[in-house]
Amino acid sequence: MSDIEVTSTSTEGYATSSVIGEWELTVDATDERGPNPNAVLAADYASCFIPAFRVGAQQEGFDDLGAVQVDVGAELDEGDDLSGVSFDIAVEASLGDAVDDVVARAEDICHVHSALREELHADITVEDGANL
Repeated sequence: MSDIEVTSTSTEGYATSSVIGEWELTVDATDERGPNPNAVLAADYASCFIPAFRVGAQQEGFDDLGAVQVDVGAELDEGDDLSGVSFDIAVEASLGDAVDDVVARAEDICHVHSALREELHADITVEDGANL
């Protein structure tokens, strides 16, 4: 048995409905019935990176970050394949000189970051002390 089981079905067109445990997600290559696969990957990357960022901050001694927001930029090549990803992270807490250490820890913790080929690792900037 696999650690993660997903059933994905497409009955017509380019939309695919996936059942992941109790959750259903519709992804559509044409953006008509749901977000496209590249957009879902960008959102998944950010959704994995935020908790990893929080754990990395805890490991650096910051227990309460407040709100954390990631604005993802994803670049596509002429074949509509992802060619680059960037994260602009705003965090309410002031991290000072620890920002780079928190980011490095988050990169080590985030499973999506580990799964992507290195040229697609996010180019990350952080605005700490942000008023969110």
